[in-house]
Amino acid sequence: MKRIFLVPVLAVALIAGNTTFTYAKEKTTMVGGAAMFPSKNIIENAVNSKDHTTLVAAVKAAGLVETLQGAGPFTVFAPTNEAFGKLPAGTVETLVKPENKTKLTTILTYHVVAGKMDSKMLMEKIKAGGGKTMLKTVQGEELTFMMSGKSLMIKDSKGGKAKVTIKDVYQKNGVIHVIDTVLMP
Repeated sequence: MKRIFLVPVLAVALIAGNTTFTYAKEKTTMVGGAAMFPSKNIIENAVNSKDHTTLVAAVKAAGLVETLQGAGPFTVFAPTNEAFGKLPAGTVETLVKPENKTKLTTILTYHVVAGKMDSKMLMEKIKAGGGKTMLKTVQGEELTFMMSGKSLMIKDSKGGKAKVTIKDVYQKNGVIHVIDTVLMP
């Protein structure tokens, strides 16, 4: 009788336990109403964020899914849907068209820095740089990082500024920092 009872319990424990242990072992960050797991890659996490549906669609249109699922590591400055909404009307719709893939790829890779740069590392570089630091993006141009009070800010090559609204969302292949504005090369 114990065996009959234990087998179903053990099976349920193994099935449920795998999920439970994953949740229990990992320190997650909530982004767009979804838990972001350090054991998943950037794409596996981003597709679950309701605040990043535009970014995910753009990454798919640019053909960057496979790259961002790769080993990395990458630091991604991820604009929210609201950030994309700040762009002039029709911009996103135009950029995701197949004929604009090169321009879209240029913009998206401008939001990625090679390596895993968490906020502590960025702030150390800012301090060492006398209040700002510049990092080269995967696209090839630089972004300027600075502090504004307690907020980590990023300035693009056109002078536009984005604020990091959620920092240090650790991924298996890097780290994501959520930003409130699309950066433009």
